[in-house]
Amino acid sequence: MKQPLRIDFVSDIACPWCAVGLSSLELALSRVGDAVDTKLVVHPFELNPEMGKDGEKIVDYVVKKYGRTPAQVAEAQVMIRERGASVGFTFGPRTRIYNTFDAHRLVHWANLNGKQLALKRALLQAYHGDGKAPSDHDVLVEAAQSVGLDAAEARKVLQSDDYADAVRAEEQEYQAMGIHAVPAVIINNRYLVSGAQPVEAFEEAIQQALAEG
Repeated sequence: MKQPLRIDFVSDIACPWCAVGLSSLELALSRVGDAVDTKLVVHPFELNPEMGKDGEKIVDYVVKKYGRTPAQVAEAQVMIRERGASVGFTFGPRTRIYNTFDAHRLVHWANLNGKQLALKRALLQAYHGDGKAPSDHDVLVEAAQSVGLDAAEARKVLQSDDYADAVRAEEQEYQAMGIHAVPAVIINNRYLVSGAQPVEAFEEAIQQALAEG
């Protein structure tokens, strides 16, 4: 009998380390193998909830928010590309960062249709891999359609306020738990692993959680 394993992945589509972290986590799960029955659920987090639809240049945003220099931003991007490549995620050119609230609403809707994780992957690829704006409804509909969701229904969700309250409530729930940076990975509702950890670190945490039941 397979051992149940629940993993909650709290992240933002705008976060490059979340793309690295999800790829790393999924590689760790593949190493754990078929002995577990894994339920991987993604949850919303917004790095920049006040940002407008058109976004902001990444360099300007990081310099302003984190006090880094443009040179430090460039160095960090090189590091992110290298970490991504090590777990099979290829970063493309990204010059702007965007508001992701509508994308989170669409992921919430996708969960009702059994496509939540697939859409999350598609959105991370669209932004971090292909440089497309995750605030653009056409981009979001394209991603939804690519994973087998109905394009007309996706656009209908985006043109409404559907699931806005649910997304905000979920964000507040995890903030109340003390999560203020992402990715944050919660294993079996007991163990918190913060950051885009290496595959080995995720695998070790999963094995420990399984051993302790």
